[in-house]
Amino acid sequence: MFRIGDLTIENPLVLAPMEDVSNLAFRLIAKRIGGPGLMFTEFVSAMAIHYGASKTLRKMRVHPDERPLAIQIFGGDPDIMAETALIAQDMGADVLDVNMGCWVPKVCKTGSGAALLKDPDLAERIVAKLATTVRIPVTVKVRAGWDYSMFAAPELAKRFEGAGAKMITLHARFARQGFDGQADWKLIRDLRAAVTVPLIGNGDVKTPEDALRMLSETGCDGVMVGRAAISNPWALARIKAALVGEPQPNLPTLGDRVRTALEHIERMIELESESEDGELRACRALRGQIPLYIKGEQGAAQARERLTHCSTLEEYRSVLEGFAAATPTHPS
Repeated sequence: MFRIGDLTIENPLVLAPMEDVSNLAFRLIAKRIGGPGLMFTEFVSAMAIHYGASKTLRKMRVHPDERPLAIQIFGGDPDIMAETALIAQDMGADVLDVNMGCWVPKVCKTGSGAALLKDPDLAERIVAKLATTVRIPVTVKVRAGWDYSMFAAPELAKRFEGAGAKMITLHARFARQGFDGQADWKLIRDLRAAVTVPLIGNGDVKTPEDALRMLSETGCDGVMVGRAAISNPWALARIKAALVGEPQPNLPTLGDRVRTALEHIERMIELESESEDGELRACRALRGQIPLYIKGEQGAAQARERLTHCSTLEEYRSVLEGFAAATPTHPS
């Protein structure tokens, strides 16, 4: 348990913000199965919200069952960021998080995301502006620095704390690395010594043992899990159990995985129901994720190939249920 301002987070497992993954459909499944203490939305472009992009606004929808929830926003203009922060607060966000870790060129070229690591004065102004604009806690997710030449996170984090940030998350890689190489958890430990607000560690946590080791080695308050949870909310359940000292849950059967995959598709279709071609949009968006639900199962390769071409719920259902019926039931 830790606190972000006046908000209590009941357990130290945190679901990462992941573009095209951490949408409402997946978050509700992750919360039900894995029970993270805190979850993050996909990142939201403040500039897109400023110009009235309805698709981007849909990323900010909040369901009561998933709270507490952090809405993560990115941008390089303090006033536009503040405008979006107020909308996030009105949408029901419990926490407002600032993305200063995304290294993708289309984000950085706008002066947003990890590009702010190269402009600490602007980064600090953004945090200060948001902290005085909204009532909910403002937090920041950063990389260790722009490149290997400078471990910028401690200096930045102290400035952000002074500007009103209530929590810092560190992905223990430099922005220029992307996801290459191995996360250096020593950087999290060093940052822990620099700030007094809660610190969340992020990077290469895939198993319960990884999560426990990160807590032990770094002294961080919480562990953020991202890629290991994609189409695998049971990984979250196992990590949470280890972190809170509970027995390990049973592994999911193939039937569990198929039912959850279909639930994921159904929820995505519901989210896209405002669009005339909502079912097609939802099904196409999940072509990369749904096959992962049966990854590792004997004989799954052919079914997984077919899943990457599905365009309707019934097509997905036919492939998944057909595969499950033809495969002996066993924990995966």
